[in-house]
Amino acid sequence: MFRYSLALTGLLLTTSALAVPEGPAPNTAAWFEREAANYARTLEAPLEQVTTPGFLAVWQGTSTLNIASLLARNLEDPSWLIAGVTPVETLLSLPLSPALLQALVDDLLADPQGLITPNLNTPLTPLCTSWSQPCSGDPTRYPHVPGPNGTTFYGEEADVSPVVFYDAGCARISGRVWAPRGAPGRLPGVVIENGSIQAPEPLYWWFAQALVRAGYVVLTFDPRGQGRSDQQTPTFEQGSNINSAVFFDGLVDAVDFFRSSPTLPYGQNLQCAGTYPTAVAAHNPFHDRIDPTRLGLAGHSLGASGVSTVAGYPGDRFQFPAADGSNPVDVIVAWDSLRADPDFPPRVPAMGQTSEYGIGGVAFLTPPDPDEHLNAFKAYQAAGVPVSQFTIQGSTHFEWSQIPVFPSSSWCADLSSGSCAGGWGQPMAEHYSLAWMDRWLKRSGEPGHADADARLLADADWCERYSFHFRSARDFPLREGGSATNGDVRAACLAAKEQGLPSITDGGGGLGLLSLWVLLLAGAGRAWPGRGPRRGRQ
Repeated sequence: MFRYSLALTGLLLTTSALAVPEGPAPNTAAWFEREAANYARTLEAPLEQVTTPGFLAVWQGTSTLNIASLLARNLEDPSWLIAGVTPVETLLSLPLSPALLQALVDDLLADPQGLITPNLNTPLTPLCTSWSQPCSGDPTRYPHVPGPNGTTFYGEEADVSPVVFYDAGCARISGRVWAPRGAPGRLPGVVIENGSIQAPEPLYWWFAQALVRAGYVVLTFDPRGQGRSDQQTPTFEQGSNINSAVFFDGLVDAVDFFRSSPTLPYGQNLQCAGTYPTAVAAHNPFHDRIDPTRLGLAGHSLGASGVSTVAGYPGDRFQFPAADGSNPVDVIVAWDSLRADPDFPPRVPAMGQTSEYGIGGVAFLTPPDPDEHLNAFKAYQAAGVPVSQFTIQGSTHFEWSQIPVFPSSSWCADLSSGSCAGGWGQPMAEHYSLAWMDRWLKRSGEPGHADADARLLADADWCERYSFHFRSARDFPLREGGSATNGDVRAACLAAKEQGLPSITDGGGGLGLLSLWVLLLAGAGRAWPGRGPRRGRQ
C-alpha cells in the first residue's frame, strides 16, 4: 500500500507539471512551431480525400445518385417544387398579423376554395437539398456503396424507414427512422439534430449507424429550411438560420413524432392534414421497438444549442411528455458546443465536445484562455448535474459533420474496406458520444451497460487527442460508486502514462483499480465551486 501511495504522490506532482496549457513557453520559436503543426491537422481531411485512391470516385457517384433521387421525388410529388394549396380551415386556425390577414382575404376572394402559397423549394433551396458534393457527407454511408457502412449495414444490420411529417407550422420535415434488425425487446431512442446552414441529415449518419449497432432506435431529420425539408411554412415562416427557432421548437416536434404510435398519433400531422398532397407518416413506423422511458438527444452547432435548451424545457412543451408529465429527455450530447441556457437550467446528464479552431478559425498567435470551453460545464456542475466536456486537439467545427473538402482532421484515412475508417477527431467523438449515451440509457444486461464507465474513462486510447490549449473536464457519478471528477483530463492521462500505470481497461487487477482512483484523485484536487446534489439516472 505504501508503494501505491508513492505512486499517487508522484502522479499528482507530474499532473501539476503537465497541466493544460502545457508545452513550450509562449512567444518562443518552439511554441509557434508546435502551433503550426497543430493547425496543419485541420487540413488533413481535404488532403486525404484527393489523395486516397477511390474516394473521389465514390463521392462523385454518390452525388450523382443523390441528385437523381431528389429529381425522382420531385417528379413523383411535384408539390415539393410548385405552390401548395392551403385549405381555408387551416389558415383560419393560424395566428396571423393584420397585414397578412388582409392579403389572405384578398386572395380568398379571388379563390374561395383555398390559397395558393409558394413553398420556396427549388433544386437549390433549401441549401443542400441535393445532398450532393459537400452536402453528401461521408459518401460511403449510403445503401448503394459496397462496404461495411454501405450495402452490408443496410442489407444485414439495420431497418431504415424514410418518413415525412409536418412541423407545427405545417412545413414538411424529411427524415429517417433507424433500428437494429431483429433486436429483441424495447430499445432506448436517440434523436439527432443537424447543425445549421450547410448541414443536411446525411452528415450525421455516422452516429446513427453507431447507435444502431449499439442497440438504439434513431431519428435523423432535416429541420425546416435544411436539406430535403420545406424552406418555409404555408404562412411564410422561414427556417434554418433565418428563423433559428426551428432548431428548438422544431426539435420538440421531432421528439413528439419519434414518440408517436397508432394509439398516440402525431398531432401536427392531424392539424396540418391536407396542406400538401404529400403522404406523411401518421406515427413513428418503429414505435413498437422503442422504450418510451429512455430518450437521448444529440446535436451539432445550432443543433447543439437546440438539444441543450430543449432538454431543459418543462414537460408541457411536448405532446408526449414522460409518464409523470415531465420532459421526456434523459441525456444529451452537444457537439460544438454545449450550452447552459439561463431560462432552462441544466436538468439531465450532458456531454459537450468542442473544437479548437471553430468555423474558419486561424492559428493562435497567443495562448487562448484554457478555461474558455468550460463555461457550460461549470454551470452544469454548479447545478449538480452530471457533465463531461472535452476539446479535440487540432479540430474544426466540421469534425462532427464530415463534409468533403471542408477543413477538419482526418476522417477517411483507410478506404480499403469500401467504407471510410480511421481518422483523428471523428473516432474520438464517436467513442465518447456512444459511451455517454450507454452510461445513462442502457440497462443491466444490455450491450454497453456494463463497461460504459470504463469506456468514458479509457483516456489512454485518446490521451494525445485532447487539446493542449483548452482544459477538458468531467464530473459524474460512477455506477459502482464514487465519482469521475477531473478538472484536467489530459494532464491526468499524460501523468498516468508517464508513471507507467496501466489503463483501467487493461484488466490489471488491484493495480488497475488503483489506477482508476488515482486518475480520479488527480482531478479531485482541483476545487469546484457550488457543488450541488447529483441528478441523473444511475
